[in-house]
Amino acid sequence: MSRIDEEIICIVCPTGCRIRVSGTDRRHLTVSGNECKRGEEYALKEITDPRRTLITTVRIDQAGLRRLPVRTNREIPKRSIFPCMEVINRVRVEAPVEIGQVIIPDILGTGADVVATRSMGRGDRSPEPR
Repeated sequence: MSRIDEEIICIVCPTGCRIRVSGTDRRHLTVSGNECKRGEEYALKEITDPRRTLITTVRIDQAGLRRLPVRTNREIPKRSIFPCMEVINRVRVEAPVEIGQVIIPDILGTGADVVATRSMGRGDRSPEPR
């Protein structure tokens, strides 16, 4: 049985509480240092099942730019980031692409789609209109 004793900085609100999570295993954890309930929930999730939104680019052909910005449409397990990047780095799309278009559905069975975060037409170099 390994003892857990970690300090994390909460990012849920601007306060940035230093939260200590400790316990004898992942099912019996205590949280201290948080100023709100959301901080406790964040800390427990961060210790037991850390997740992140993956934001990156893929190669695009027939466009004025060489890279298309993409992101996952939901958080994925943190441990899946590098395996997902291996898949993403092999992808090449062809213009035109619309914002929100699914580039890779359900990447590695995570339940998250990789979607375009901007539209890009053929030969398009212009920034997206504001």
